[in-house]
Amino acid sequence: MRITFAPWGESLGELTEVARRAEAAGAEVIWVPELHRSATVTAAALATATRRARIGTAIALAFTRSPMITALEALDIDELSDGRFVLGLGTGVRRLNEDWHNARFGKPAGHMRETVRNIRHFWETCTTGAEIALTGEYEPMRMRGYERPFGVRRTDIPIYLAAMGPVMTRLAGTIGDGWISHELCSPRYLDELVLPELEAGIARVEGKRRADFDVVVSACCSVAGDRRTAVRRVSGVVGFYASVRTYADFFGFHGLADQQRAVVDAFRQGRGADYLAGSVSPEMVDVLTMTGTRDQVAERIAGYAGKADSVKLSPPTHGLTAAEIRAAQNEILSLMADIAGSTS
Repeated sequence: MRITFAPWGESLGELTEVARRAEAAGAEVIWVPELHRSATVTAAALATATRRARIGTAIALAFTRSPMITALEALDIDELSDGRFVLGLGTGVRRLNEDWHNARFGKPAGHMRETVRNIRHFWETCTTGAEIALTGEYEPMRMRGYERPFGVRRTDIPIYLAAMGPVMTRLAGTIGDGWISHELCSPRYLDELVLPELEAGIARVEGKRRADFDVVVSACCSVAGDRRTAVRRVSGVVGFYASVRTYADFFGFHGLADQQRAVVDAFRQGRGADYLAGSVSPEMVDVLTMTGTRDQVAERIAGYAGKADSVKLSPPTHGLTAAEIRAAQNEILSLMADIAGSTS
């Protein structure tokens, strides 16, 4: 399995420095999210700060920017990184798209299919001057007289899709080069629910093989010498995801429906989504995160072998001070260096 990393930094300067440390520790991909920063701007900063690791968005929001803007940003970052960019896209939820961004949501699978189609078509034709005439319910694209006056580094930048439900997961297998989980994804959930849908989607494409596809499991880590510290650090992340009612099936699959309802109740009573750690049971932490001593976390990472192709490690952030996040992150970087046999 490839070990990859999602760094945290209070400033872009700190973030780029942590990315360099992660690269030195053996991370093969450095991933950046989109919530409190722009994923593409952050990816561009990391592209110029690193030399070997690939740079990926995990994820950029697919519907809040036009496919053409996404395609252009990807081409620029790929040029900055000398061909190391991975475009990770996700739909987000309806409320985020419509209320936060005033963006159209529609049926997410159909919308995503047209978005990816447009991006790839633009990459292939943008330097030729050829007319673009794509129809669609969500993303029709009509361009005449456009010709990019300089070349592109690659026209086949990998596109990974984030997905949870079966329809989107099958779509990821069909049209994507990889799949990215959210921060909570147990080996059993991956094996029993995700991989069958991905394989069904891959089978729809003649000549496409499972070996051609990158399954990236995101894993929030909390490494500490004592269990109490490790659990406390990561509980806020679990609480953040548990507060989302649309994840009910996910928690139910793990036998955690009652525990999730307790978190949702706390959220409805006015507790912020970043501050729900006190409502999270130790069982939720054990099942859904990589928490414990260095040896215990290394063993949990190994539990994805034969299922995931890449593991994306990230530090806990929700409800923690900057100093606490840094301490948690430093533990992960040190563990990564041990796993990769390199020096952080």
